Amino acid sequence: MSQAPSSPAPARHPVDQVLPPGRLGILGLQHVLVMYTGCVTVPLVFGSAAKLDTSTIGLLINADLLVAGLITLIQALGIGKLLGVRLPVVAGATFTAVTPMILIAGEYGMQAVYGSMIAAGVFGLLVAVPFSRAVRFFPPLVSGSVITVIGLSLIGVAAGLIAGLDPTAKDYAAPSHLALAGGIIMLIIIVSRFTRGFFAQIGVLLGLVGGTLVAVPMGLTDFSSVGQADWLGVSSPFHFGAPQFPIAAVISMCVVMLVTFTESTADMLAVGEMTDRPLSKGDVARGLAADGVSGILGGIMNGFLDTVFAQNVGLVGMTKVRSRYVAAVAGGILLVLGLVPKLGEIVASLPEPVIGAAGLVMFATVTAVGIRTLREVEFEGTNNLLVVAVSIGIGMLPVVAPTIYHAFPTWFQIIGGSAITSATLAAFLLNLLFNHTGGRGRSATAEPVSATEVATSGPT
Repeated sequence: MSQAPSSPAPARHPVDQVLPPGRLGILGLQHVLVMYTGCVTVPLVFGSAAKLDTSTIGLLINADLLVAGLITLIQALGIGKLLGVRLPVVAGATFTAVTPMILIAGEYGMQAVYGSMIAAGVFGLLVAVPFSRAVRFFPPLVSGSVITVIGLSLIGVAAGLIAGLDPTAKDYAAPSHLALAGGIIMLIIIVSRFTRGFFAQIGVLLGLVGGTLVAVPMGLTDFSSVGQADWLGVSSPFHFGAPQFPIAAVISMCVVMLVTFTESTADMLAVGEMTDRPLSKGDVARGLAADGVSGILGGIMNGFLDTVFAQNVGLVGMTKVRSRYVAAVAGGILLVLGLVPKLGEIVASLPEPVIGAAGLVMFATVTAVGIRTLREVEFEGTNNLLVVAVSIGIGMLPVVAPTIYHAFPTWFQIIGGSAITSATLAAFLLNLLFNHTGGRGRSATAEPVSATEVATSGPT
């Protein structure tokens, strides 16, 4: 008696596909190159403000990359049912924590900085699951508004890298720098338009390499620090001494953790949109728990709180590469960079106008993803247009006027001064007001959107 033919095994989702080793390596390196400057800027800014010496700041950078690499691996690969969103996301140090860390260092010292970070990490692990239950209140109306602000708020960062941060400097917005950035953008456009497959996916990397080669004769590159860097090096745990836990410092860093959760939630939802991978409450909770682990690891290893990096969200949107194993390779590279300072210095030596040009394209791509998400919102007969308008307006206030909240308490500056956080809170609360109160929850939109539908509602 003949046996019935066996049914073919179901195809793997693109997120779970393992690409050939060569492509994995190059695409993973591309992720590292586009986020490296933003990642190491946090320890550079904090170290300078805390008046740490150069060697100590270098130690912080190594620790920063080491922790970012570990958290990226956890996010991409996951640890059982405990940690990791299992999406192509890359983690890096968040700017949200810089100001409170500086204030804590000045008031209580470095031991309190890392003690409060450990406490915030434990707090993050405890609240990850309750926080994730709010995901059902992040329909396209909320997530689209926030994703749009994420991209818009980062364009100024790209402009600062291209033109410089000091308008009084002699070379501020030098025509040669603008021309270099314009050329890189044109190269990325040409590669995307006239190539297919693998080359189209590495357009940003080609732009970075080509831009760096052009920058050499322009005198914009300086690789002298590479020779001075050590081959191997890692920061020792509790470098500044036993951690301390002042109540005010702990409360401040716990607030930062909640702010970080709002950023990571928006970015994870964005990647879910791009990859057509449904996000359950459990997925979001595991991703947020990884942020909490970053606080504990950062506090022990002298690192920083990590969040999902918007730069890499933009890169996923540009390249259409959905494999989480690409992000895992990026995490491995970050881990190596954290252990081999000499390699880290090579990446750190890329000219700022080159990084800024690539960043401009990616950040604008994030904005475009937000606009695409908003296409699914029902605007006729609802107040959703007002929700979008006010959310974007409130979110952009600290971008166009960075000191607008200077007279408010520090805790308010931490929340209101973050474009992403303020936009998230505004969109979240306005959506509750107009669509979940007074019996209008089911009539203000075309149809109700569940937590899972949020992540799968983007065009395929």
